[in-house]
Amino acid sequence: MQNFDKIWERVKDEIALNVTEVSFETWIRDLEAIGFREGAAVLYTSSSYQRDVIKGRFMNAINDAFEAVLGRECEVRIITKDEMDAGSAPDGPTSPIEQVAQSAPEPDDTFTFENFIVGNSNKFAHAASLAVANNPGYAYNPLFIYGDSGLGKTHLLKAIKNEIENSNPALKVAFVTCEDFTNEFLELLRAGRGAEFRNRYRPVDVLLIDDIQFIAGKQSTEEEFLNTFNTLYDRHKQIVMAADRKPNEMKTLADRLRTRFEQGLLADIQQPDYETRVAIVKSKAGLLGLEIPDEVAEFIASRLKSHTRQLESAVKKLSAYHKLSGDPLSLSMAQNAIKDTIVEDAEAGVDEEKILEEISRTLSVPVDEICGKKQTADVSFARKVAAYVLHETTNYSTKKIGDVLGGKDHSTIVYYLRNVEKEKKTNAKMRNTVDDIIKNIKGK
Repeated sequence: MQNFDKIWERVKDEIALNVTEVSFETWIRDLEAIGFREGAAVLYTSSSYQRDVIKGRFMNAINDAFEAVLGRECEVRIITKDEMDAGSAPDGPTSPIEQVAQSAPEPDDTFTFENFIVGNSNKFAHAASLAVANNPGYAYNPLFIYGDSGLGKTHLLKAIKNEIENSNPALKVAFVTCEDFTNEFLELLRAGRGAEFRNRYRPVDVLLIDDIQFIAGKQSTEEEFLNTFNTLYDRHKQIVMAADRKPNEMKTLADRLRTRFEQGLLADIQQPDYETRVAIVKSKAGLLGLEIPDEVAEFIASRLKSHTRQLESAVKKLSAYHKLSGDPLSLSMAQNAIKDTIVEDAEAGVDEEKILEEISRTLSVPVDEICGKKQTADVSFARKVAAYVLHETTNYSTKKIGDVLGGKDHSTIVYYLRNVEKEKKTNAKMRNTVDDIIKNIKGK
């Protein structure tokens, strides 16, 4: 229901722009959102008279508003209490777009090193994981991968599992989430079958455990995992763990476990940079059989900056729009596909004037020159830095950034973003300058 409620709120905003205030307040505002049924949007009113008036006077405005929000034509049904009681309500709250986009989880064997997109944000964790897969028990043991949710930790753990099972089928590999590990342990312990649990995990050659942070504070499970860890480690069996934070940030974790976690290699994964996000979008699209235009991939990557899972969800939704409408992939379709995410994920806006003033102060270039036509080296440098900082600290599209910087076109802004990303990798002064500007802006 929540998804449809949000859609209906935006549809009402569209309707309000095209009918009088009196008409909206009298006939539209109190309509209730029910959901989608067989592709139709279903709305509810208790009054059959209200339903008839709306059908006679406002259906075009309602249909147009749904089309504007969904990016496609949509049948709209308005039902009354009698129809609701007769079973006209939808079977579920999910829209056709969401139904197509919410595909079954990917099978574990689809997670490989080959389809893991490597960038500056994750290359160390990727290299360490690959080394472990090629030499389990000896390369880095234990390996502890940490980073925010949705950045690819689980992908790396499953890639290790698949690589070892393919290259060393004689080895016994166990992948488990910490939640499943804990629940299984407590269930068997209560049933008096603790030995069965120990016999399940201690004979393995490789133990991969995801979301290990959830073990913190669970005393009996911590003790069992510590014993399992010690047994495997003493036998030179590989242990790989993933968490959303470093061991020293798990405040309720037992010191003995924290020491074990930190005695191997710690590898972090950070938020992907712009170029990596573009590559992720293209890769996910390719897996779905989509030939995604560069401008569409770049648009999605420029707007969704948090994590890989968010990008994957956007591509799946874009694919759903494409399949249901039959229209070619386009920027407008991408905008429809990600607007829910933008609304839910948007951060408080940063004043563009303050951003430009900070860049001007730091680089000693007047704001009017940054946003003007002047092409001297210092002004061009400040302008591309401004494009990058605006991109990183706001939810502005490349078109909006171009408008702020004096009407620069999309391709110019993309060039600026790529150029700064590239220079940051090799030029410490550039990297420190940009990072300091962003910190100063966010600190204001």
